[in-house]
Amino acid sequence: MKQFVIILFLAAVSATSHAQLFVPASKLFSRADSLRGQLTPLRTCYDINYYHLNVAVDPDKRHINGSNLFRFTATSDFSRLQFDLFDNLRIDKVVYHGQELPFKREYHAVFVDFPRTIKAGQLDSFTVYYQGHPVQAKRAPWDGGFDFKKDSNGKHWIATACQGLGASVWWPNKDHLSDEVDSMLISISVPTGLTNVSNGRFRGQTALDNGYTRFDWFVSNPINNYNVAVNIGDYVHFADTFHGENGVLDLDYWVLRENEAKARPHFDANIKPMLRAFEYWFGPYPFYEDGFKLVETAHLGMEHQSAIAYGNRYQNGYLGTDGSGTGWGNKWDFIIIHEAGHEWFGNSITSKDLADMWIHESFTNYSESLYIDYHFGKQAGQEYIHGNRRGIQNLAPIIGNYHVNNEGSGDMYNKGGVLHNMVRTIIDDDEKWRQILRGLNKEFYHRTVDYEDVVNYISKHSGKDLSSVYAQYVRHANIPTLEFYFNADGRAFCRWTADEPRFDMPVRIRAGGGKYHVIQPTRRLTPVAIPGLTRDNLEVDTFNFYIGVLVNE
Repeated sequence: MKQFVIILFLAAVSATSHAQLFVPASKLFSRADSLRGQLTPLRTCYDINYYHLNVAVDPDKRHINGSNLFRFTATSDFSRLQFDLFDNLRIDKVVYHGQELPFKREYHAVFVDFPRTIKAGQLDSFTVYYQGHPVQAKRAPWDGGFDFKKDSNGKHWIATACQGLGASVWWPNKDHLSDEVDSMLISISVPTGLTNVSNGRFRGQTALDNGYTRFDWFVSNPINNYNVAVNIGDYVHFADTFHGENGVLDLDYWVLRENEAKARPHFDANIKPMLRAFEYWFGPYPFYEDGFKLVETAHLGMEHQSAIAYGNRYQNGYLGTDGSGTGWGNKWDFIIIHEAGHEWFGNSITSKDLADMWIHESFTNYSESLYIDYHFGKQAGQEYIHGNRRGIQNLAPIIGNYHVNNEGSGDMYNKGGVLHNMVRTIIDDDEKWRQILRGLNKEFYHRTVDYEDVVNYISKHSGKDLSSVYAQYVRHANIPTLEFYFNADGRAFCRWTADEPRFDMPVRIRAGGGKYHVIQPTRRLTPVAIPGLTRDNLEVDTFNFYIGVLVNE
């Protein structure tokens, strides 16, 4: 049977090739991965309520020294628990009610034994004292750790970035996305003359006797560990306010002294338009109590909750370029819009396991299109998201392996955004879609979620079973192919070829520039009843549907 392709997307892999399925984690991952990624009873036995992280940073020696207070509620009876800290950092002691506790280290996991059983429901605390030379990021934010740099005046300019690698690369904590601390105090001491900016509200600074100054920041909302940030530099501060859905939101900007003149107009042109667009689509900014901050960093950027790291050099696009190739991406600052989108998806709604990092990145990638939609119209937003397809590789699923601290492929960004836009097209009711996005942020406000939470919510509130659609695009590497067959008498038939066994997705087709008709192909050949449709005039809406198309004869 002769086949020819009428649509072939850049970098797409035919769904007729072998599906890329999950390999059992035991075949791929180490004991260290399991210790970090799995929720054992030694981790689920306690729920973190509060941290006080108190750390001094010596920029010249690239050394840190400090402590972290763990305040928790026991969820079951226990006498041993696990917390996490990279093994290149030395633990000096673990103190419980004035008593030093014995502990054991295995890779980056630390096991602490208590002198008596802590009962379920009990409120308690312990403090970890530690020091050492933290991992230095070689290419932040893509690899994690401390980013030690200097500004153009030779002054220290330092930041942390540890998404994926984990917050325990530089501070002791229960390093699993499922347990966000309810609130925390971040106290960072730096040589006097430098400023530290962290998450939350500024509580004040204290001059210490050793030539250091301590800066205290309080986070009153739940925060995931990798968002906790240190930003040290010769900063200047300026502020503004935004009148939004939940009242007056404080806007604070911390930039290098030399860049203040550039920063003021650039932030003014990007921040409030972003907030207006995202509050329209997603609902109120999730952290009014902690405010919104941008902090200039030497690395490109990171979604650090209420203290977003910014390093896009005060230009539009992604370092001046538009990855979509449409021109729409050069009308706004990519880092501001993308990283701020994470305040809703990633920071307020957080995946329970790193395997579901696609939830963070797919919705935030999609938020870029919605920003364009809000300010430049729906067609512009659609063109942008369509242009992003050229960055998709389709080599591996965008979901990772659970319980081993593993995220999916980088396609979680562009492919994930394309998927959500396609779901919008399937629902075919923009106001309903907007209410679904707002509803997600209301239902899962400051909560951790997984794949089923998100997919089930969208299916329920759209009135459409979208489970097989999400399964195909999230759990498999390949995109589906819509196959057409025309009989000798001209009758048309079609079916889906896909990795997902129960794949079932509506799609729009038309005859020769006419009106689009919605058809509902399955995995079995079904007739296509569209008047005047022929092999030569068949048109499939591949602008909105990310699929392959084959016509067979």
